Amino acid sequence: MSSEVETSEGVDESEKKNSMAPEKENHIKMADLSELLKEGTKEAHDRAENTQFVKDFLKGNIKKELFKLATTALYFTYSALEEEMDRNKDHPAFAPLYFPMELHRKEALTKDMEYFFGENWEEQVKCSEAAQKYVERIHYVGQNEPELLVAHAYTRYMGDLSGGQVLKKVAQRALKLPSTGEGTQFYLFEHVDNAQQFKQFYRARMNALDLNLKTKERIVEEANKAFEYNMQIFSELDQAGSILARESLEDGLPMHDGKGDVRKCPFYAAQQDKGALEGSSCPFWTAMAVLRKPSLQFILAASVALAAGLLAWYYM
Repeated sequence: MSSEVETSEGVDESEKKNSMAPEKENHIKMADLSELLKEGTKEAHDRAENTQFVKDFLKGNIKKELFKLATTALYFTYSALEEEMDRNKDHPAFAPLYFPMELHRKEALTKDMEYFFGENWEEQVKCSEAAQKYVERIHYVGQNEPELLVAHAYTRYMGDLSGGQVLKKVAQRALKLPSTGEGTQFYLFEHVDNAQQFKQFYRARMNALDLNLKTKERIVEEANKAFEYNMQIFSELDQAGSILARESLEDGLPMHDGKGDVRKCPFYAAQQDKGALEGSSCPFWTAMAVLRKPSLQFILAASVALAAGLLAWYYM
C-alpha cells in the first residue's frame, strides 16, 4: 500500500511540473510574433544603428557612387528573397504573408539599376562576398526551412515601408536625385495606399500564423542572424573605406589624376625627396582601382543597402 501511495505522490508531483510547461508554451504561443521579433532583436538592432556608417547615412553623408552600389546590393538581396517567396507561396507557414503586387521590389530595383548604370547594367554588376553569404542563407532557408522566411520578409518589407521612406528623402536631398522618383523606385510602393495601415495588416497576418513556441524562437533567431550578416558587411565597409581614405593625401598636396607618368604626381615628388618613391603607388590610382573592382564595390553597396533595413527598425 505504501508503494501505491509513493507512486501516486510521484505522479502528482510530475503532473504539476508538466502542467506548467504547456501553460508557459501556450502563453508564449499566444504572444504576437511581431512583438517577439522586436524585443528579441533589440540588442542587435541597437548595435547596428549606432555604427558610424549608419549615423553618417542619416546625416546625408553619402556619395552617389555608394548609393548606386547600394541599389545593386538591394537588387541581389531581393532577387533571392522573392525567388524563395515565390517558391513557398503556398506553404502554410508563409502563404498568408505573400503579397507580390504590394511588396515585391525586384521590378522597381531593375528600373533603378537601368537609371544608374544604363541598359547594360547586368554586365557591370557583381555581388560582394558578404552580400553573397546573405543571399545564400536566404536560398537555404527558402529551400530547407521556409517558415524562417517570415524573419527575412518582415525585417525587409516592414523596414522599407518605415525607415526606408526616411532614407529616400535623405538620398534625394543629398544626391540631388529627381523628385519624380528616378533612382529611388525601390522606395515607391504603388499598390500600397496607406503604409501604416498595411503594416498593421501585415503584422496581424503574421501574428495569426499557426506557429509553436519552438518555431517562433527559431524565427527570432533567424532575424538576429540577418543582423549579423549586416554587421559583417559593415566590417567590410570599414576595410574598403580605409583604402579609399588614401584619396586625401598628406599636407593637402594634390594627387595624381591617374593619367600619364605617376612620377609627376606632386605627392610622389615630395616622397621621392624622402627616398620613399620606390615600391610605392599613387593613392589616387589605388582608390580608383578599388572603385573599379566589383568585389570591393559591392562591399560598399551591401553595407549601404542593408543599413536601410537596420535603420527601418528604428523608425517602425
